[in-house]
Amino acid sequence: MLGTITKGNARMLLVVMLLGFSSGLPLALSGSTLQARMTMAGVALDRLGWITLVGLPYALKFLWAPLLDRWSWPFLGRRRGWMLVTQMLTLVLIEGLGHAEADRSGGALAIWALCLATASATQDIVVDAYRTDLLPPSLRGLGASSATLGYRLAMLCSGALALGMAASWGWVTTYDAMALSMIVGMLGTFWSQEPQAASVYPVPSWQETLMGPWRDFLDRPGAWSMLALVVLYKLGDAMAFALSSVFLLRGLGFDLVQVGWVNKGVALVATLAGSFVGGAFMLRWGLFRSLWCFGWIQGLATLSFMGMAVWGHHLGGMVGAVFLENFSSGMGTSAFAAWLMGLCRARYSASQFALLSALAALGRILVGPMAGMLAQWIGWAGYFLVATLMALPGLALLWRLRHEIGALEQGES
Repeated sequence: MLGTITKGNARMLLVVMLLGFSSGLPLALSGSTLQARMTMAGVALDRLGWITLVGLPYALKFLWAPLLDRWSWPFLGRRRGWMLVTQMLTLVLIEGLGHAEADRSGGALAIWALCLATASATQDIVVDAYRTDLLPPSLRGLGASSATLGYRLAMLCSGALALGMAASWGWVTTYDAMALSMIVGMLGTFWSQEPQAASVYPVPSWQETLMGPWRDFLDRPGAWSMLALVVLYKLGDAMAFALSSVFLLRGLGFDLVQVGWVNKGVALVATLAGSFVGGAFMLRWGLFRSLWCFGWIQGLATLSFMGMAVWGHHLGGMVGAVFLENFSSGMGTSAFAAWLMGLCRARYSASQFALLSALAALGRILVGPMAGMLAQWIGWAGYFLVATLMALPGLALLWRLRHEIGALEQGES
C-alpha cells in the first residue's frame, strides 16, 4: 500500500510530467489561441462560435480507443510506439495549422484544427493508458499530480505565452515554436520504459476489440454503481466552477484584470499544490481513505464561495476563496485520477480509461445548462449551498462502495 520515492520512481514521475506537457500543448492551439488568431483575421462571430466544435474529438475519443489496445507499431512497444507516432503527427499538424491561410471564412484553419484535435485526443488515449499501465498503485496520486503539472505548464505555453509571441513575431513563428515544443513529449517517450502490463497480446478479434473492454468492466461486481460514482464524485466541484468567473465578475463586481490574475495565477498554483499534497497523502492513506477525506474537503470548500456571496466585494477574501476551492479540487482530482487508473485492466487500459474520463466529464457538461437558471432563481449564496449539497450523493455512494474499493486496493497491493 505505502510507497517511497526512489530514484526509479522519480524517473517515472518525470516521464509522466513530460508526457503531460505533450498532451496539454495542442489544446489551446486548436481552441482559445486559435480563436484569438481567427478574431484578428476578421472571422465573423457566428463562425467563431462554430469553431468550438473542433474540440469534439476530445469527448468522443473513446470510440476509437479500442483500436489502440488492439494494434501496435513494430517499434518501441505497444504504448510507446503509439505515443511517438501521435506526437510526430501532432507536431506536423501544429506546423500545418500555423501556416494555414487565415482568411475571413476560417475554413482552412477549422479543417487543420479538427485534424490537430483528433491527433491530440488520440495522443491523450495512449498517454493515459501508458500512465495507467506504468504507475504502481501507491504512485498513482503523485503520477496524476505530475501529469497535471506538465499539462498546465503546456497550456500556459500554448495560451498566454503563445499570444505574447504572436504579438511580437506573428502567428507563423509562434506555431512553429509550439510545434518544436512537442519535442519535450518525445523526449519523455524515449526516456520511458514500456510497461510490463503493456506486453499483453492484442485482442484476437474485432468483436473482442469493440466489446471486450465494456464486457470486462460490466461483469465486475458493482460495475454500474462504480460508473455512477465516476459521474457523481466531482459533481459538486463541477457546479462550483461552472459559474465561478461570472460570480466574481457580475456577482461581486471584480474587474477583468483582478479575475484574470486570480484565475491564471492563484488558481493554477493552488490546483498544483493541492494535487501534489493529495498525492503525498495518498502514499500514506491509500485509495479509499483519500477519496473519502478529499471528497469531503472539496465539497465543504465550496462554502467559501457561499461566504463570499454573503460577505461581498473583498479582494483578500476572494483570493482566499479561490485558493481554497482550487486547492481542495486538486486534492480530489489526484485521488479520483488514481481511482480511474485502478479501475482499468492492463489489457484494455486505453479503451476503459477513455470511457471513464468521458463519463467523468459528463457531470461538467450536465450542470452547465441549469447553473445559470439556478443562480438567477435562488441567488449566489443559495447556488453555492446547492453546489455543496451536490457533493453528498457521490460521498454516500462512495461509502456504500467502500468494500469494493478496498478490494480493488488489496488486489493491486
